[in-house]
Amino acid sequence: MKYAIGIDVGTSSTKSVIFNEKGDVIYSASREYPLYQPKNGYAEQDPADWYNASVSTIKEIVSESGVSADDIVGIGLSGQMHGLVMLDENNEVIRRSIIWCDQRTAKECEEITEKVGAKRLIEITANPALTGFTASKILWVRNNEPENYKKCRHILLPKDYVRFKLTGVYATEVSDASGMQLLDVPNRCWSDEVLEKLDIDKSLLAKVYESPEITGFITDEMAEITGLKAGTPVVGGAGDNAAAAVGTGVVADGKAFTTIGTSGVVFAHTSDISIDPKGRVHTFCCAVPGCWHIMGVTQGAGLSLKWYKDNFCQDESNTAKLLDKSVYYLLDKEAESVPIGSERLIYLPYLMGERTPHLDPDARGIFFGLSAMHTKKHMLRSIMEGVAYSLRDCAEICYEMGTDITDMMACGGGGSSPLWREMLADLYKCPVKTVTCQEGPALGVAILAFVGAGVYSTVQEACSAIIKTDKIQEPTESNSAEYDKFYSVYKSLYPSLKEHYKMLSKI
Repeated sequence: MKYAIGIDVGTSSTKSVIFNEKGDVIYSASREYPLYQPKNGYAEQDPADWYNASVSTIKEIVSESGVSADDIVGIGLSGQMHGLVMLDENNEVIRRSIIWCDQRTAKECEEITEKVGAKRLIEITANPALTGFTASKILWVRNNEPENYKKCRHILLPKDYVRFKLTGVYATEVSDASGMQLLDVPNRCWSDEVLEKLDIDKSLLAKVYESPEITGFITDEMAEITGLKAGTPVVGGAGDNAAAAVGTGVVADGKAFTTIGTSGVVFAHTSDISIDPKGRVHTFCCAVPGCWHIMGVTQGAGLSLKWYKDNFCQDESNTAKLLDKSVYYLLDKEAESVPIGSERLIYLPYLMGERTPHLDPDARGIFFGLSAMHTKKHMLRSIMEGVAYSLRDCAEICYEMGTDITDMMACGGGGSSPLWREMLADLYKCPVKTVTCQEGPALGVAILAFVGAGVYSTVQEACSAIIKTDKIQEPTESNSAEYDKFYSVYKSLYPSLKEHYKMLSKI
């Protein structure tokens, strides 16, 4: 039996998992680390924490799994996207990494748009200038910390810093590089035009690989530290969502997944490059060579339900403890007792502004249609429906761009809710499925490692052999027709409120 390791460098922790070639979890380990917020809107992490967490978890799974290091054929890396790691001439980290959720770079986004041109930027990088992306962070350091910028010799992404420490190689891959805003996404290479216009030296950037390609090998030093075998190949891997796509089998046209975590994501695979000229969704290279994905994001998905639970559901939380059940299980049951449409109550899930399709940081949450007959459980169901409507908004843009979705996977915490999956199936009008293995990104990059090592010839072949469907929720035609009525009202609300949101933000 052959084995592969998937390492997922997340924002709150790093998890390392060893899988056999059938995709079974043999052993997993994780380590947490802090996030630093030196100012309001700032978010930073220490790359040493990612490295230490990766090394300690690798060491644990190799020593405790009972798997011989000789039988580990490859390692894949996944991780949080967009973070900026800067190294000096001695490969020392210059400053803490500015990570994906940092919001300090609004001026730099304006600078990028002005220098490259709004239309041209989307044509090349497939996205408008965004504060979360890496390019604006690079310019922020140059504008605000010139001494640090002057010392910089290498720029890496979070998972690629871990790769460098394991292999001594400066490398990245197309899916993660797509989120830097420096990649020519249609042509899957660094954009000389963008780099020239932003005056960023191309030599600072790592070599770009396809996700299943071997990028380097475990060094003798790291073999001694981790217990791995020197020379074990490390493949490109993928950014977290692209890795999750492989880990759920979303690797062919017609396939997509919905994640309901704090935010919500609709991720659709496409063999043909498709870019939204309005910049409402991300188009990135995906982990399947020669393919792309479209990704819409709604900011306040699971966050909306958690906000309601934390503030208004103390009784349910206490009951759940007594019954030894999840409070979300009880909330599901309460919402089930309310009919579709929540008795004409509609929720807009814009607690944190909105990304897709409105690109509006001023948007805020609303209960529309509230009357004296509505109870707590009506509000609860309307929240779940409002989140589902917002995810349908994301899917509608995919349809508009010519990407058909006939098969939808559900993942994230919200994906475990039978009621939410039912809502999604009825609104998407296609089956919504879950998979047996919940390791997502770690499994995805382990699959890429198996492909790089030659255990499987393609990503599609590997997913076909490894990914197993668990539950299937079929749409109900009569439910879909009923939801369409309320979704039509939901869609009409934001345009009516857009100017009022702006007015409110200025008070």
